[in-house]
Amino acid sequence: MSIQHLGSNPATPRKFKMDRAPYIYRHRWSLTRLVFWFSIILGSILLIFFRSSPQFSSPHSSRYSTPNWGGPKWEKRVRMSARTQPHSHPHSGSSRRLTVFVTGAAGFVGTHVSIALKRRGDGVVGLDNFNNYYDPSLKRARQKLSERAGVFIVEGDINDSDLLHKLFDVAPFTHVIHLAAQAGVRYAMKNPASYVHSNVAGLVSVLEACKSATSQPAIVWASSSSVYGLNSKVPFSEKDRTDQPASLYAATKKAGEEITHSYNNIYGLSITGLRFFTVYGPWGRPDMAYFFFTNDILKGKSIPIFEGDNHGSVSRDFTYIDDIVKGCLAALDTAEKSTGSGGKKKRTAQFRIFNLGNTSPVPVTKLVSVLERLLKVKAKRNVLPMPRNGDVTFTHANISLAQRELGYKPTTDLQTGLKKFVRWYIDYHSQTEKRSSW
Repeated sequence: MSIQHLGSNPATPRKFKMDRAPYIYRHRWSLTRLVFWFSIILGSILLIFFRSSPQFSSPHSSRYSTPNWGGPKWEKRVRMSARTQPHSHPHSGSSRRLTVFVTGAAGFVGTHVSIALKRRGDGVVGLDNFNNYYDPSLKRARQKLSERAGVFIVEGDINDSDLLHKLFDVAPFTHVIHLAAQAGVRYAMKNPASYVHSNVAGLVSVLEACKSATSQPAIVWASSSSVYGLNSKVPFSEKDRTDQPASLYAATKKAGEEITHSYNNIYGLSITGLRFFTVYGPWGRPDMAYFFFTNDILKGKSIPIFEGDNHGSVSRDFTYIDDIVKGCLAALDTAEKSTGSGGKKKRTAQFRIFNLGNTSPVPVTKLVSVLERLLKVKAKRNVLPMPRNGDVTFTHANISLAQRELGYKPTTDLQTGLKKFVRWYIDYHSQTEKRSSW
């Protein structure tokens, strides 16, 4: 069964090449801000390494202290998945193959990126811990989809340093795209430690494996539009202030940007951060509004429509998954080589941060109206004031930098994207219901 049958095909864009020197984005911080973020980072790391309570792990992930990986058969699967196929880069006129390590490979973005890379001939090895932050059966279904495309997803935790080093020993990764993270703004109020575990300690674990590699890979990783926090200047630009996080999730992503900058500076790792803006589409996350709105509308349940101060609308820069995939692959294709070896820096390395959005904010009320038309069901709207749980009232991406340096150009409007999502949703759940009735 093809991914097209189940929904929308992950984009398989052409390769990109920059015609000019890469944009090097360097943060300029006052001493006060540096101390502030250093305190957050240090405190986060201390929480991970000196608190032994089970609540300080990710949501019901398997304990990684007991390896369930390794052995000749396992290594053979890793090597097979990492194997590249001949393909030509149209703009370079030469054959350049990537061998990419994808963390969070059974996640929403990770699945689409992995399949797109594999289909164009790159070697891909995935890693995911299959936790139950949301229904793991959806992650397992994505895993099967990836396996049919030839992608092996290792089950394990990014904090398992032994596993990471083993993977780097077995496969010659040229690039890493780090997408594993504890997602969601509101869940941080229930399990704050999981964000530190995954988004801070997990990121450091991946960076440690990369900097220690004999041939350091170039790194692309998922930051978030949430880093703009309480910033009121729109559209959000990479040069805007990001020192006012509105949620713990945003704070961990901002801390990640500072951590990656330090690894770039000290160890010569080539690093590109991507600030995603409200990604949606087939195989998406059930905790996202468009997903659970669809579910609840079809079940006749009321859906919460939040509004800002003075009854202001809440808007999001909804970005379709295929456009995000194009941006991710362009970032990988234009990433320069890391400049270190075995943990030692030889010269200055590339450091970049880009917004990946649709640059067309849409009120959530319009999102609901589009879903009503597509589902042919009237939603039961429950209008409520926005709770103070870390959410912001609007997001709006300035993508001019990504357009210039990556050739990034989103092409999917909300109506088109939601139509593809609804088609996938109905097909996926009808098949799930059939299987459960067997």
